[in-house]
Amino acid sequence: MKPWAEFNRLAAPVLEYAGIRKGFGAGRPVLDGFTLTVSGGETVALVGPSGCGKTTALKLANRLLDADAGGVRIFGLPAAEHDAIALRRRVGYVIQEGGLFPHWTVRENVEAVPRLLGWPEDRRRARAGELLAMMGLAPETFAGRRPAALSGGQRQRVGVARALAAGPPLVLMDEPFGALDPIARRAMQKEFVVWRARFEAAVLIVTHDLREAFLLADRVAVLEGGRVRQVGTREELTRAPADAFVREFVSEFGA
Repeated sequence: MKPWAEFNRLAAPVLEYAGIRKGFGAGRPVLDGFTLTVSGGETVALVGPSGCGKTTALKLANRLLDADAGGVRIFGLPAAEHDAIALRRRVGYVIQEGGLFPHWTVRENVEAVPRLLGWPEDRRRARAGELLAMMGLAPETFAGRRPAALSGGQRQRVGVARALAAGPPLVLMDEPFGALDPIARRAMQKEFVVWRARFEAAVLIVTHDLREAFLLADRVAVLEGGRVRQVGTREELTRAPADAFVREFVSEFGA
């Protein structure tokens, strides 16, 4: 039985990290004691200085990486009990510029995961059309284009549509708007708020911009030295920082 088939995405934590340790070769591990829970329907943002383990933590959630120690539970099961390939088909993943297949059309890119899951063509096309329209990309205009014919903001919209296409319980976003110009970035942030309200997916987003984190997320986790120094709402982080590092990090952004 697929582990997500009976998973109630709103009744239990979607993603749980407990005391994670992850390193690459000699030297200090990238993650060391990393602990965090993401609940159903919740958006959590990971922020912190470069090299603090944000992207590494994200990749543990779809088994692009496996932890050296500690426990990761995805959809209520230990990560190791998930087939990695099958898991990635059920976890949405968005990166900068969308990570689109350059020789596929927009429609083919959006339909990628539903096709792998065996959806019939009419269902795939209907879903792709629905999501493109929701992203402000009229299917009759954009479905047949290739990524090279799109702007950066349009490619990012297609990347988000592709991540949502199969209705995943969990969506991972790695600096998804970081490469966009300020106008396109603000537009995508507004659209994020709209589409997340329409889906029950939990979202874990990595961003270097604390203002963006506060805008998009229900809770923000501040990382440093491979672990979470504090996780909370904007009010909790600004009014009651857990330590000097969190206080300084938040104040640098004028939050």
